[in-house]
Amino acid sequence: MTPGGSIGHGFMILLGVAQGDASSDARALAQKVAKLRVFANDEGKFDRSLVDVGGAALVVSQFTLLADTRKGNRPSFSDAASQERAIPLYESFCDALVAEGIAVETGVFGAHMAVELVNDGPVTILLDTAA
Repeated sequence: MTPGGSIGHGFMILLGVAQGDASSDARALAQKVAKLRVFANDEGKFDRSLVDVGGAALVVSQFTLLADTRKGNRPSFSDAASQERAIPLYESFCDALVAEGIAVETGVFGAHMAVELVNDGPVTILLDTAA
């Protein structure tokens, strides 16, 4: 895994780690991501996974996904895991993707980054282990 990397064909994953998330959640989510059939087959139907197409994953930590905007105009991030808790789970998720045979590049945890994405599809899916 290379921090600050880039990928070609594959997924850009914005990963938010919440309080209460566990390493078992990271592994289950990685398995789901690797096998999620969202790439088109020859007939144009979603039937191929990241593993099937030999795709890679760019995993960027994104605590702001846990924003609670129900009260007021300033988001609360109190549901996000602390950095001490989130980093090991972020790394566990990335390691689990590698174990599934996925090439993984990463962002720089906690850094201010400029991220570019070419969304070919577009297909954007929210996965949550709590659901």
